[in-house]
Amino acid sequence: MHTALLLSFAILLLIGVLISERAHRTVLSTAVLFLVGGFLLGPGALGVVTVSAGDPLVGGLAELALFSVLFTDGMRVGFRDLRSAWRLPGRALLLGLPLTLALTALFAYYIAGLPWLESFLLGAILAPTDPVFAAAIVGREKVPGRLRHLLNVESGVNDGLALPIVLVLLAAAGGSDAHGEQLLLEIVLGILVGIVVPAVVLALERLPFLQAKTSLQPLLAVSIGLLVLAICEATHANLFLGAFTSGITVASLGRELRHEFEQFGELVTELLKLAAIMVFGALITPDFLFREIPFAGWIFALLALLIARPLALLVSFLGARLTMREQVAAMWFGPKGFASVVYGLIILESGIALADEVYHLVALVIVLSILSHSSTDVVIARQFTGSQAGTEERATNA
Repeated sequence: MHTALLLSFAILLLIGVLISERAHRTVLSTAVLFLVGGFLLGPGALGVVTVSAGDPLVGGLAELALFSVLFTDGMRVGFRDLRSAWRLPGRALLLGLPLTLALTALFAYYIAGLPWLESFLLGAILAPTDPVFAAAIVGREKVPGRLRHLLNVESGVNDGLALPIVLVLLAAAGGSDAHGEQLLLEIVLGILVGIVVPAVVLALERLPFLQAKTSLQPLLAVSIGLLVLAICEATHANLFLGAFTSGITVASLGRELRHEFEQFGELVTELLKLAAIMVFGALITPDFLFREIPFAGWIFALLALLIARPLALLVSFLGARLTMREQVAAMWFGPKGFASVVYGLIILESGIALADEVYHLVALVIVLSILSHSSTDVVIARQFTGSQAGTEERATNA
């Protein structure tokens, strides 16, 4: 099975790299390629790749990929970055994120028929966003800088903000061995490891006789990530919060290291993400989509994508100096990202009573998000002309 999985991923990766330039300019999407490729190669279609949600390979890959995602996300949002232009991301995170969570929970309760606790758990899982499915928006210079900054910082921080909520609600639903003080200890310990380990390593690196060779600088950040991962595993600290906190610490205390690591780290994270998306696609079957999810589940998924985030950000941006075009782009590009995939797998393996129902809804929303957001980012990006972007760039901190 692992040989077929590796070969399938290698072929999809080769195709993805060869079409990447065209995908950057058209509605083609590498994320969709890996999702659809996983679906076609999975047990629901050709049966080349046979995986199940309980497979250790699936859990291990998802865990490693999310650790890498949170580490690199934290790298994007050092304290200086947040201080320099925090107003718009602050609105999206401190008001938009809770409102999105609450609206999604309301739809889950009244439309999908879940109990309140599971509804809020589903809302917390689906609240984070991910710019990987809207790359043309955050990666194009002609798009106004404040819009790119807003989406990039928001997506970098909201994974880490949503995680403690997911953990607490999951524990309340009976899906975790950690309760009360133990859960709090794991969370606090993860944050402490994420602060102390990078701080110590960066302090050592500044000693004259311990300076790293320039060409090996990216590996210093890798060693920090691996140390945090190992220590969290050994101490039962929450490794995801450890990853996110350590990324922020590196970005805040070692800005030069952050820039050295940026390209290398993005490539590693992208590789792990695409592998996980392929495996996620292999878990999706025709029965899963059309028999295991009721009609009310499809209605919920559409409301979660088309109403929850747009309405939440519409309220959040009242009084903000954003053009209507920028507001619409920000409201639409709230793609449900890779963190939601892993949170959904955690729920599936948690043993809570409604784990299957919650996971099915999570998976459906993510599939629709990947298909819709990855296919429209270039179209939306083209709506911003160079002259408009230049004018609006000067109002970045408005």
